[in-house]
Amino acid sequence: MKVPMVDMLAGYPPIKDEIEAAVKNVFDKAHFILGEDVTKFEKDFAAHNGAKYAIGVANGTDALRMAYIASGIKAGDEVITSPFTFIATSETISQIGAVPVFADIDPVNYTLDPKSVEKKITRKTKAIVPVHLYGMPADMDAIMAIAKKHNLIVIEDTAQAFTGKYKVNGGDWKYLGNIGTCGTFSFFPAKNLGAFGDGGAITTNDEKVYETLKQLRNHGSKVRYHHEMEGYNSRLDTVQAAVLGVRLKHVEKWTEMRNAVAAKYAEQLREVCTVPVVPANCRHSFNYYTIRFDSKAKRDNAQKHLTEVGIANQIYYPIALHLQEAYAHLGGKRGDLPNCDKVMDTVFSLPMYPELTDEQIKAVTDAVKASLK
Repeated sequence: MKVPMVDMLAGYPPIKDEIEAAVKNVFDKAHFILGEDVTKFEKDFAAHNGAKYAIGVANGTDALRMAYIASGIKAGDEVITSPFTFIATSETISQIGAVPVFADIDPVNYTLDPKSVEKKITRKTKAIVPVHLYGMPADMDAIMAIAKKHNLIVIEDTAQAFTGKYKVNGGDWKYLGNIGTCGTFSFFPAKNLGAFGDGGAITTNDEKVYETLKQLRNHGSKVRYHHEMEGYNSRLDTVQAAVLGVRLKHVEKWTEMRNAVAAKYAEQLREVCTVPVVPANCRHSFNYYTIRFDSKAKRDNAQKHLTEVGIANQIYYPIALHLQEAYAHLGGKRGDLPNCDKVMDTVFSLPMYPELTDEQIKAVTDAVKASLK
């Protein structure tokens, strides 16, 4: 049986009429740039996350870049982040003239290791950027405590973790992206809340940051042809906002469906490999379902076998950022971040989307088991 990594059409038929009506409304009004659907989506997205403000932008990469700038990160500042993520997290640090500093990851949840973060702090450190990888929340209690101790900014990279939650200091649940100064989000089509194109957003509870973000996304302008700063052309498309507004109504249900799929995977695979373990103070959003083997050879064999039998799979991420050629100037090498080195050699992501059937799940898990024989 062939199983795709993501089936973005599987969830479309039940909401087809809603989507088409929303898009037609935009076409009828022909207000394609910063139309009323953008404003409505921003309000609804902020409300969902429990944040005061949300700003829609062109993509998740721009969301990171502008969040860094609006939060006060400047050229020469050091920003500590994970080496085990997509390069958008770090390239946007470099692009504003700051310096990415890579800390090691936790070997269990693959997010930033707070102890490693604290060891990387210098007098130049300005911010910490935890990545909620695959949908798993980072250890935000420890990270926020370190940030408070050292007077640092925290920007949450929530591109893979929309609808994920964290129980802050054992008290109230908060959505990821609403714990630090800013949360950044991607609406790339394969994300938990995917657009029918590109899109991104930033949430914050800081009014000054919010006002700066509004300017940055629109050429540094509050009033047309008046520019108090240089900015970017990075506005969430009105058509995409209309699509996202419809999909937002269903995303909690889809996250529960993802968690149900994850539970079925775990039931079948926990005896043959390491499966995700979600702490009691976390809600995983399962943008990806990632397992780990006890050797690179087993992981590589699993990938080969699943590919041969038509089951999609992916390694996120085979070469960590501190070892990428783009960051050779920082001098990173194997052995510097030992947890990350081991994890990147042994993790493996399986198909994950809300509509995966029991038959498909069995085909995937049977193939994983067969690869180990």
